[in-house]
Amino acid sequence: MESSHIKGKACNLDNICDCLTVGDLDPCTIVIFGASGDLTARKLIPALYRMFVNDSLPQPVSIVGCARTEFPGESFQERLREACVSANTADMDLWPEFASHLFYHRISYDSETSFRELADFLRDLDQKRGTKGNLIFDLALPPTLYPKVAEMTGRAGLSRQFENGRGWSRIVVEKPFGRDLATALELDQTLHEHFQEKQIFRIDHYLAKETVQNILMFRFANAIFEPVWNRSHIDSVGIIAAEQLGVENRAGYYEQAGVIRDMFQNHMLQLMSLIAMEPPSHFEAERVRDEKAKLFRAIRPFQRHEHEVILGQYGSGVIDGKKVAAYRQEPGVTAGSLIPTFALMRLQVENWRWQGVPFYLISGKRLARKETRIVIQFKEIPHSMFRNVIGGEIIANRLVLGIYPEEAISLTFQTKNPGSKVCLRSMTMDFKYQDYYNGVALEAYEKVLLDCILGDHMLFWRQDGVEQAWRLLTPVLNECERCRGREQRLYPYAAGSWGPVPARPWLDKIIA
Repeated sequence: MESSHIKGKACNLDNICDCLTVGDLDPCTIVIFGASGDLTARKLIPALYRMFVNDSLPQPVSIVGCARTEFPGESFQERLREACVSANTADMDLWPEFASHLFYHRISYDSETSFRELADFLRDLDQKRGTKGNLIFDLALPPTLYPKVAEMTGRAGLSRQFENGRGWSRIVVEKPFGRDLATALELDQTLHEHFQEKQIFRIDHYLAKETVQNILMFRFANAIFEPVWNRSHIDSVGIIAAEQLGVENRAGYYEQAGVIRDMFQNHMLQLMSLIAMEPPSHFEAERVRDEKAKLFRAIRPFQRHEHEVILGQYGSGVIDGKKVAAYRQEPGVTAGSLIPTFALMRLQVENWRWQGVPFYLISGKRLARKETRIVIQFKEIPHSMFRNVIGGEIIANRLVLGIYPEEAISLTFQTKNPGSKVCLRSMTMDFKYQDYYNGVALEAYEKVLLDCILGDHMLFWRQDGVEQAWRLLTPVLNECERCRGREQRLYPYAAGSWGPVPARPWLDKIIA
């Protein structure tokens, strides 16, 4: 298959627009609960440091880490500096200046007294640094601690806004949002005892990736695509998020979650919603989230058909020339574990636009390569005028939205091969985002953190969407966690392969 690049104009930041204009950011204090944990060191602090280097943090800003661990002297700042060096985050020359914005306050998560002491600490810090009483609380914690920390934050008065010199107050909740529908409702009830919906930011960093954000632009800002974005022209939609890594040091979490909770309830359904939702009346957070919720309600409940859900678990294998252990041999994994590390789901949307079009959602660990892509497979032409000339099959058009490793869009179509003989060949027009953009690109966590500071909910889950996702998936979880014959329904696959054999026919269509 040959390829042809699309020519385009790079955004001229001087003459056309500033693609990274963030407006006047409110000064604020960012409080990270779980500051001694992996998420803080691996994602949050590297993202905040890159934002500082690129001048996309407000001025002034304070970043306060909270955890149960004791960090004497400047050991907290040093630990985070080492994490940024390990992550190869950015030029570290500005670290001393950034570190002057970093603070640490030891806390006990189940003590209201401890949280009231934190409130006093934050009030004094705000007066010294002039952050105008604006607060962001990021729950970089095990999900079991979300309700308790949200409750204690509220009891200490930290959720109250715009009174006695306070500014706004926002809470950032990392996924997963509960374990099933019942626990998601319980978490939401706890959050809303102290925070209004507008104060709650349910984070899904997948939505901040450039290609993902551009799905709506691609669909609704181009007149040539939306007219064919329906059952009359599209044969199927495939969405895959493949990972080469195993569970690494997250076995304790993964044994409780599995691939469905880890990937499908959030990332995979969000990607599907952007592809399948109806056009919102305006490009506004609530209008977009209205359409997502409507789409989730239109997904047909699972019918317990064998082809609807295929689950797998990786065995030992070879990746990049190295032998890797089976899931059941990973440290921290229960012997004989039946937790799925791979899932394929075949979903149907019961509405006028998508009736009869299957959506294949696939995600798994220890697959052949790390790749995330969305494949829109168009239908074959209804009649071939060339059948007596070329004799072969005419390959249907195919649109691929690449999310990782490259953020790109490619469209495959048929052309005539040069020469006297009539022969068709497949050509691909490729658009790669970085080829036509030379400004500073925000990575996913940087984008969602910036949107929290701006108070923009566009890229965040709303509670009704969370509930609809759990309503769809909770019966599947019950089936694969409680029913008899679970072991027979969990297909093994070799690490480094493309998943279990029963899933291959659908996988081949998406990864080709």
